[in-house]
Amino acid sequence: MTIRTRILLVDDDIHLVHSLGDWLTDRGYCVEVATDLGGARQQLAEQEFDVLITDLRIADEDGFDLIRSTAKHHPSVAVLVMTGYAGPHTAVEAVRAGAFDLLTKPISDEELLLAIDRAISHQHVEQANETLRKQLDRRRGLESILSHDYRMMKVFDVIDSVADTQASILITGENGTGKSMIARAIHHRSSRRGGPFVEVACGALPDTLLESELFGHVAGAYTGAATDRMGKFEMADRGTLFLDEIGTATPAMQVKLLRVLQEFQFEPLGGMETRQSDTRVILATNQDLESSVASGSFRQDLYYRINVINIALPPLRERPGDIPLLIEHFIREAGQTASRDVEGFDREALAVLQTYRWPGNIRQLENVVERAVLLSSDRVLGVHDLPPELLGADNRPGREMDGQRTASAIQPPAYNLSANHAVASRWNNASLPTSGRSLREALEFPEREIILQSLRRHAWNRAATADELEINRTTLYKKMKRLGLDDPRLQYAL
Repeated sequence: MTIRTRILLVDDDIHLVHSLGDWLTDRGYCVEVATDLGGARQQLAEQEFDVLITDLRIADEDGFDLIRSTAKHHPSVAVLVMTGYAGPHTAVEAVRAGAFDLLTKPISDEELLLAIDRAISHQHVEQANETLRKQLDRRRGLESILSHDYRMMKVFDVIDSVADTQASILITGENGTGKSMIARAIHHRSSRRGGPFVEVACGALPDTLLESELFGHVAGAYTGAATDRMGKFEMADRGTLFLDEIGTATPAMQVKLLRVLQEFQFEPLGGMETRQSDTRVILATNQDLESSVASGSFRQDLYYRINVINIALPPLRERPGDIPLLIEHFIREAGQTASRDVEGFDREALAVLQTYRWPGNIRQLENVVERAVLLSSDRVLGVHDLPPELLGADNRPGREMDGQRTASAIQPPAYNLSANHAVASRWNNASLPTSGRSLREALEFPEREIILQSLRRHAWNRAATADELEINRTTLYKKMKRLGLDDPRLQYAL
């Protein structure tokens, strides 16, 4: 109990409310009083309170209205109800309306003080849980996706814009680009984050089993269906359903999906009862659905239904600047798992990793790094620790690849993990993504890398960064904004 614990007393008995208020003030609480609902609502709007103590009958007004409005508009305030007219169901109704506890008059001093302490303790637990939930959401949200590529920054902006919408989202990209992580980030940044996130790999199931998986089935729907089973659409009610590999759905399944995405109604396999689901649907594919629509293998109306918002993830070979960042993260994770102390890759190995085409994208890079950490006994990993497919003639530094010169011209510095996990790589000719870009876009890439590395060296201190780069702070701020470096998520990318 501290003087900062603020209590609002509401009762139409003026003598009682002031007497009780004085008594609680003597015990160290800060107390305000109101004798009607209007005065109570006004004080709640103008001041912050920890506990609201109210009667259920206040003149001709209903105390339940105050309880409900407080729970809705001031959820951090614990509500205690004092009444002399408690019926058998009054306590249940009060709790459903949002009250923490109901006390029946006459109330002893000890009973009231205990109820206040319990209410305050409960609010502290709720606040701690909310803080923990936000921390977990943050770890599972965009902050867990490592990138400083400007195209991924645009993807992050789209996610922030659409996370709370009901519209279907189609995520496209090659295998291993992180479509599932993006779907989870959307879910955890939305108002549905308290609901379930249910994932279904459509390409892993035959048509009949996929229908049962999505919509459920009734007993006897097919051989072996001994009992009713709930489908994923029902499991994801008030949450998010992620349908991966949607391009593999058969024409018959596409018809069923079109209906449920339009009406959110469906019948379980073998059943006649129509069911409803409040589900946000995110879909993903590694196929070119426009070509599938043109060839007739994918329904045009379904394509337009699911492609309300399209998020296209660039492949890793088009994000060479992210490779050192991802390597550091994967080394740290693999080293912790295997209890190994690994510093990083040497210059030649890093050059190979940055010039390889990565058909398996981020998932393949993670496997390559984990393999190197587990099999090597050295603290600094070299070319000999890389798998053979990365060491083919076309993938070694100094070879021509897609009309671009690779890393023999300018060798990158050694890749090293320092105590503060700074990324010790610099831009090089091998990693400049110039193909198909204007001169301005090509020149922005090394400029962005230089500024980003300086910001990280100085723990995002912009004054120190501007001094090191020998530019004034106003110029630095303008460059950061133009190059997409003013996004606060970048500070947590390592």
